[in-house]
Amino acid sequence: MKTYGLIGKNLSHTYSPNYFGEKFRRESINANYRVFDISDLSKFKELIDGNPNIKGLNVTIPYKKSICDYIDDIDPVAALTGSVNTIRIEEYQGHKLLKGFNTDVIGFEETIYPEIKSREGIRAMILGTGGSANSVAYVMCKLGIEYSFVSRRPINNTVYSYNQIGSEQMAKNKLIINTTPVGMFPNDNEYPNIPYENITPDHILYDLIYNPHKTIFMSKGLVMGAKCINGLKMLELQAEASWKIWQK
Repeated sequence: MKTYGLIGKNLSHTYSPNYFGEKFRRESINANYRVFDISDLSKFKELIDGNPNIKGLNVTIPYKKSICDYIDDIDPVAALTGSVNTIRIEEYQGHKLLKGFNTDVIGFEETIYPEIKSREGIRAMILGTGGSANSVAYVMCKLGIEYSFVSRRPINNTVYSYNQIGSEQMAKNKLIINTTPVGMFPNDNEYPNIPYENITPDHILYDLIYNPHKTIFMSKGLVMGAKCINGLKMLELQAEASWKIWQK
């Protein structure tokens, strides 16, 4: 039986096995989907060698960037983002060949574009600087939207720290995207530290988190009249894009 799976760390929150399990039953696909919760990527080669039936993997926090050092070939979009969330595993001359792709950009673009296509001049503030943040930034560039990053550890003048975000930045950036795991199950009592009192009905808050369905980040935005979106549809779209890649 062909095996597909998810690699990451601390994966109690993930919905991917449910999604693919339901897909396989619904479409009568003879395959399974496993979760590989690994403490660090030094165990990655062992995982691949020890599971000869693996044909494809999804990659999640915190390995979307660092996994690039462990695969043989990277798709151009994944190379531009420096982030891989999908791996196709092929047999080549008796060896396994691993190719990395980024389907987060597909899921994000298809869910955000309908919300902003009529919002000419909208600017974005991206919370986080990890692999998912890179994917979001790629889509912003593609759609011609100016953006800035916010991080707990800003590394240069192009990245704001959270304590630099005040009423001026909130007024300027009407699209706020949380790409961090802050607020994700089981730590769903947490939320990004931004001035929510400056949110207006003109704001859009997009949380890439999908568990819980409504994060505190979203709840605080809803109270102020903002449009709020979670990451479930993005997950489903990127999962289907991953499946198409695995079948090629």
